[in-house]
Amino acid sequence: MRTVPMCFSIFQSPRFRVHTLAHLWNGSFHSWTRRYTTKAKLHGPRIQGIEGAGLKKWTRRPVTTKTEGTNKTTHSSKASSVRHDILDETVSTTTNLNIDKTDISQFQKIQYCDIRQQIAENKELAKLLTIIVFDLETSGFSRENERIIEFALQILHGGANSTFQTLVNPERYVANAHIHGITSNMVNKPDVPRMKDLIPILLQYVRSHQKPGGHVLWVAHNARCFDVPFLLKEFSRCSIDVPSNWLYLDSLPLAREVLKSEGMKTTRASLQAIREHYNIPLVGSAHRAMSDVKCLSLILQRITYDLKLSVPDLVERSFSASDLISQKKKKS
Repeated sequence: MRTVPMCFSIFQSPRFRVHTLAHLWNGSFHSWTRRYTTKAKLHGPRIQGIEGAGLKKWTRRPVTTKTEGTNKTTHSSKASSVRHDILDETVSTTTNLNIDKTDISQFQKIQYCDIRQQIAENKELAKLLTIIVFDLETSGFSRENERIIEFALQILHGGANSTFQTLVNPERYVANAHIHGITSNMVNKPDVPRMKDLIPILLQYVRSHQKPGGHVLWVAHNARCFDVPFLLKEFSRCSIDVPSNWLYLDSLPLAREVLKSEGMKTTRASLQAIREHYNIPLVGSAHRAMSDVKCLSLILQRITYDLKLSVPDLVERSFSASDLISQKKKKS
């Protein structure tokens, strides 16, 4: 993958090692940007194995996803146990408990605020944070009526198996293929996983990269208004609880801060605009999930350097699922 050399060198300065995400990556970011030469790719109905492993058919039994650096297959029985494990770890608001939903929401909000404060004040807790850059493509803009059709993520400082990508079967017509190039014929197939198949695999994958006792910070561009609400809606639609140790960060306000500090128009803070601002070349096709993820991973380094943001600073700017629920209630 092509990278920008100057993007790396500025993070090697000892002066800023404590103040930016370079402290978290600790130089290993340089290696993982060049490491992924073997891939397990999901191309429509087939998965391309790594290191000459051949082609494997996607079926409902072996639920597979695209990961870079390894090729994992999880059988349906295992996926079922994963789902049970997930549900056992959280208390669903649909169980027969005599608790008012408003009280639960308020308690969760206090809990999330406490988590953010603890991480911001405790450097040891900040070291346990897992930062994931992610992106998704959808069949349209309405999260009530449309569905996710592609999902990709990259775990920063995640080692050899740090990326995850797959197409998703929305079980509906894709009307906006002209934006991302993903057509209905590419995703509306029985051998492309649906969200209810994918979520247990995704949860297991993220859990395998978490540090014991740590939390997860999901980062996306326009996360608050688009990516996170879409993702939470899919979890709700599948009746699966979102893990309580997940936090979310929107890189769009950060991009606006950078542009404003340099006297530029903050209205042009799209991913493409901030990429061009930093002279970061586009890798792959624009508006495809993994391409945007890799781009944002590089941008995030530059932004945190320019704004002198530490990991606790990012956590302070994060939001939770309950924050979005409260925001929605205020608007209604």
